Amino acid sequence: MGLDMFLNKKYYVQNWEHNPKDRHFSYEIRQGGKPSTIPTEKIKEIVCEEIYWRKANAIHSWFVKNCQDGVDDCGYYDVDIEQLEQLLSTVKQVLDDHSKASELLPSQEGFFFGGTEYDEYYFKDLEHTKDGLEQAIKRNKQDGKSETISWFQYHSSW
Repeated sequence: MGLDMFLNKKYYVQNWEHNPKDRHFSYEIRQGGKPSTIPTEKIKEIVCEEIYWRKANAIHSWFVKNCQDGVDDCGYYDVDIEQLEQLLSTVKQVLDDHSKASELLPSQEGFFFGGTEYDEYYFKDLEHTKDGLEQAIKRNKQDGKSETISWFQYHSSW
């Protein structure tokens, strides 16, 4: 048990008849090398995991305050690119000056949320967050060129 956190990117891929054929998606789903029985014509969304965290309670606290209106309920919350860029900026500030940790990205106590010290594990979580956000933001810019409808979503559970 413990705090598990996910930043996912969802892609809307339903093939509407009124859309031009060059905007349609195709899929091949196999299981054990054989075609799956999943009806591919009914697929509406594809979810890709961008970042997974385990007990990174300071990052979780940031999402609760900045994307969930302070509600910490294990729900699913849409996150826009500007919010991710803001989090990345904040993470970089703390990595550049560790003394800003308790001010900018305070740790949060909680049921199985992990340690609240500003130690090597805390800063390792920030490095992981920085790397993941940089990649997610870069991919998002590439997605924009393809006119694919997509959005980010944060979810936590414990």
